[in-house]
Amino acid sequence: MSIDLKRTASHDEKLQVDLRTEVEQWVDGLTDDEFAVEQRKLLRKIDTRLLPTLFVLLILNYLDRNALAAARVQGLEADLGLQGNQFNIAISILFVGYILGQIPSNLILSRVRPSIYLSLFVALWGIVSTCTAAAQNFTHLVVIRFFLGVTESPYFPGALFLLSSWYTKRELAFRTSVLYTASLLSGAFGGLIAAGVQSGMDGVRGLASWRWLFILEGGITIFVAVISAFVLPDYPGTTRWLSDKEKALAVARLQRDTGVVDAETMSLFQSFLAAATDYKLWILALVIITKTTAGAVTQFIPTVVNTFGMDKVLTLVLTAPPYLFAAALSLWISWSSDRRPERCFHLLTPLLFGMVGFVVAATTRGTAPRYVSLFLMVGGMFGSYNVALAWISSTFARPRAKRAAAYATINSLGNIAQIWSPYLYDKKYGPKYTLAFSVNACMAAASVAFCLLLRFCLARENRKMEALEEDPEAEKRIRYIL
Repeated sequence: MSIDLKRTASHDEKLQVDLRTEVEQWVDGLTDDEFAVEQRKLLRKIDTRLLPTLFVLLILNYLDRNALAAARVQGLEADLGLQGNQFNIAISILFVGYILGQIPSNLILSRVRPSIYLSLFVALWGIVSTCTAAAQNFTHLVVIRFFLGVTESPYFPGALFLLSSWYTKRELAFRTSVLYTASLLSGAFGGLIAAGVQSGMDGVRGLASWRWLFILEGGITIFVAVISAFVLPDYPGTTRWLSDKEKALAVARLQRDTGVVDAETMSLFQSFLAAATDYKLWILALVIITKTTAGAVTQFIPTVVNTFGMDKVLTLVLTAPPYLFAAALSLWISWSSDRRPERCFHLLTPLLFGMVGFVVAATTRGTAPRYVSLFLMVGGMFGSYNVALAWISSTFARPRAKRAAAYATINSLGNIAQIWSPYLYDKKYGPKYTLAFSVNACMAAASVAFCLLLRFCLARENRKMEALEEDPEAEKRIRYIL
């Protein structure tokens, strides 16, 4: 008996089309109340798998990246014979690799399976970070840090892009906040973990405590990367552990949010060009660049606390509370920003408090006021950073590839500041670091100004849309969130 393969293939394709049509009809036939019920079920399913996984991975991302700051307190500089500003070079070189990898990575990510792609790079940076324990001199450290930056570069912009591919504009700021809180908690955990390693493992098997720090944190990262490959979703229409109805619902609710179908018709270069020629990208980039410059203080929080003259363990423990404060503040600000919804003033108000913190730190060496200033600095610079990230997504809602390019471009430009800002904390400026805190205060003020400029531009764009209300297509245009 012969089988007509063409007829069989045609029949299978017809069944797939019929099934897709049936599912789409099911979504279209839902009443508003039924749609809301189904949407809540879907959100619970996505929230319980996507957010916790990205959250844990981002904690590990920042733990591995910032472990060098704690290792400095544990004696890394002396063990590797670092001289002059070599430690600052090791901090900044990571961001050279980090910046180079972000834009091409996010453009590729928009066309591959995020669950596999992101998990692969998580495992790679875990391996590279673990190698830091084997460094014997400045050259080894610099090479390892550069490749740590390269392998870490896909994750954070990729995680932001993946979030923006699943959540509407009113849902995004709070979820971004939940994700970004991980980076703040990593600052708290990093100090506590380093304190524990310092007190319990220094000298074990002949290894200094800072070497054990990299071995333990890197090994955990590799283990979690393997698990994440099976847990992370891909995109709304392609995630394998969603039913056909859930996929259709996930796509439909995003279309309702933006008014357009998220079709992929752009090449990689066209995606980048579409983002790069939009003036709003460059204003957002200036907001992030100035904010990130001031926020580079987090790389040196242990160094600042070390000026209090306490022992190593207590110094590392005291780095945790400012991050815990910033994490709680971040969740509250983002919840409020989504509820309104409003971005500009939720972003710039904490910046003003951060600016006050830098001024206090620049003008006093008293332990109490300086420690309080750390709460203002970290809370001000990072308590609202997730609002800035959500603002990127709502400003570049669709198409997906343009949003991916926007995230990567802005994040890359923002991290340029991380290349040169560590030199503000050179030992010759210590223990006051007046220059660093003064520059940071000015950058916080500049970021406030750029926030107001962007708000003005978006309000003008909204007025233009309102002038087209008689246009039958006008109701499909989504207003920018200010």
